[in-house]
Amino acid sequence: MDKKRLIIGMSGASGAPLTVEVLRRLSKHPEIETHLVVTRGAEMTLLSETDVPVETLRSYASVYHPIDEIGASIASGFFRTMGMIVVPCSMKTAAGIHSGYSDNLLLRAADVCLKEQRKLVLVARESPLSTLHLRNLYELSQMGVVILPPMLAYYQRPSSVEDCTRQTVQRILAQFDLDDAAYEWRGMEKL
Repeated sequence: MDKKRLIIGMSGASGAPLTVEVLRRLSKHPEIETHLVVTRGAEMTLLSETDVPVETLRSYASVYHPIDEIGASIASGFFRTMGMIVVPCSMKTAAGIHSGYSDNLLLRAADVCLKEQRKLVLVARESPLSTLHLRNLYELSQMGVVILPPMLAYYQRPSSVEDCTRQTVQRILAQFDLDDAAYEWRGMEKL
């Protein structure tokens, strides 16, 4: 059986634990080949927000691509993928995707997903959102991009930041039908 490919992009916004958890969860799906690309800002944020070294993050992915490797496989529409998750997605990265400004591999891979009409999920991380941010995100959604901010939900009574992280990652992976039944919503009466 051929593996399905999924691109994971990590930009420099706050939310590095989300990327770590996405890659950990995807590593439990042997049928999925993950392709990771990380911005320099994301590397700094990872070191600030987690105890996970950059090398360890890279090892969670099937394939790691340097940010400046514009000739990488994920930069071509002929390289078939399920799509891409940008987690977290800074407003700078969202603006680059919105305008087609593909000056690094993360932006180019997202551009390829748009032009090939593949699923693109942006875990947009900023608060508060300015009118400019909202305009960019709105217009991206009009292009078919899924805008999935990591919003806290309290109805499952999370007891830790890790619970909130897992819940958000569940929502992200559900976009690619990779959800876990343990996190399935069963209604208020089941709580």
